[in-house]
Amino acid sequence: MRSPRFLASILLLPLALASGCNRGAHPAQTGKPAPDFTVADGTTSVHLASYRGQVVLVNFWATWCGPCIVELPSLLQLHHDQPNLAILAVSVDEDPDAYSRFLVRRHVDLTTVRDPGETAAKLFHTDMWPETYVIDRKGIIRRKFIGAQDWSSPEIREFLKNL
Repeated sequence: MRSPRFLASILLLPLALASGCNRGAHPAQTGKPAPDFTVADGTTSVHLASYRGQVVLVNFWATWCGPCIVELPSLLQLHHDQPNLAILAVSVDEDPDAYSRFLVRRHVDLTTVRDPGETAAKLFHTDMWPETYVIDRKGIIRRKFIGAQDWSSPEIREFLKNL
């Protein structure tokens, strides 16, 4: 005879899996307009709507986030390989000095802005780092990537090319 906890876990497993589906590459926001935001950190100001007409990656990250650091080299390479692709790296770092040192040390030359209040991330219902949203030329969310990605992946490159 199975324990009540075991039976409860079996019954709740489909519910847990279903609730996690929205965290995948095709969240409820896919196919819907990306929420507009403006973030300014005293050095840089980013207004998402000003990128309308371009394919945009909005990458939420932090300097203290291991997976964010892992994906950074391939994200920078994507930026260099496809300069027409707008990459907006929105950092949730609170410490402006640590953030600035990180950008210099890692030679980050893509558009970055610090958003310690997570204003933009909250609009996208993002609270884990890194998460990246792909937004098409019309401002529609087409895909969400969770966790560190290899931005040199042929599948990702092909997906972006076809937008």
